[in-house]
Amino acid sequence: MCLEVRKTCACGKHNVQMHLRDNIMSSDVLVALFCPECSGDAKRDEETVLIDNNWIIEYDIELARFLAAAKLQLPPEAVDPAFLFDSGYATWREMYPGEQEDILEERKEIMALLKTDSREYLKQINSWNIARVERLKADGWRKARNA
Repeated sequence: MCLEVRKTCACGKHNVQMHLRDNIMSSDVLVALFCPECSGDAKRDEETVLIDNNWIIEYDIELARFLAAAKLQLPPEAVDPAFLFDSGYATWREMYPGEQEDILEERKEIMALLKTDSREYLKQINSWNIARVERLKADGWRKARNA
């Protein structure tokens, strides 16, 4: 089971869904979120923050280390922002904030094919998805680069 948490960036413009894999971490591990517009105000301490394409996630790294030690039997030095994000213990729900809304619009034409030509639909949806992930990698999104 996974816990889903909503976090609003510091300037209040974006409300982002976060994913906490297997309920290992609590929502308190996510201290702050900064979108590209408000990230200039964020601290950039490598010990506590992760930067993903100008979005900054600040973690309570001490709490994360405590929870990882208690629930995963990991040594504290194994837990850092990159571990939390890349392993899915405290990360975006999607590849990037707002992806769900973007996908709906992008797929609209392809979805129409499902009613008329299922083979062409499968071909196009597969091509679209591969191209989309490549575009996200080129744009610098961390989850896409690790996909």
